[in-house]
Amino acid sequence: MSSTPARSFPARWITTNSRRPSPIPADPAASRSTPAIRPARPGDAAFLPAIEHSAAQRFATIPALAGLATGDVMTAQAHLACIAEGTCWVAQDDTGMIVGFLSARTQHDSLHILELSVRRESQGQGLGRALLHAAMHQVRQSRRMGGLTLTTFRDVAWNAPFYRAMGFVDMDTPPPWLGALLAEEIAGGFPARSRCAMRWRPGEEIIRK
Repeated sequence: MSSTPARSFPARWITTNSRRPSPIPADPAASRSTPAIRPARPGDAAFLPAIEHSAAQRFATIPALAGLATGDVMTAQAHLACIAEGTCWVAQDDTGMIVGFLSARTQHDSLHILELSVRRESQGQGLGRALLHAAMHQVRQSRRMGGLTLTTFRDVAWNAPFYRAMGFVDMDTPPPWLGALLAEEIAGGFPARSRCAMRWRPGEEIIRK
């Protein structure tokens, strides 16, 4: 626990099958050593908050955002809602340990990413890209006209620049529901103009290597 009060940041937004889901192929260009990406199961939910907390430690290096390192994370119950909808995926290492996840929810005609996190010590191995490919695959299969959406930090290297490299584009005029999310984030304590809304749609995936 920090000895100084943590900056207030907005809480996360909350929006069973007994059959074991089939693994989803990750990025076709990924090496064979890439951990498996699969749909999350209810029993996975309890492990996901700790992964997000681990990933958030990277923000401790940015003074204006250091409060995120000790801030709120998605609850297991919030992840369970995504799992029930079939919009949560996890990455496993070769020991079977879950080291990353992507949780999303259906929002109007889009699949909206609530959180994408990879355990701090497992970052830099392409897991974020692999998890995004799983969500992109579902968008293609479901033919969601709104594509894949998210809100993120505009200038943090592993946020908006990463998503742009994955084919996402900034939305200058987001739809009302997404604009409302951005306004809520700013009202909740994020620095003004620090956040942006982004979208990916099939056919727009120009991946920069």
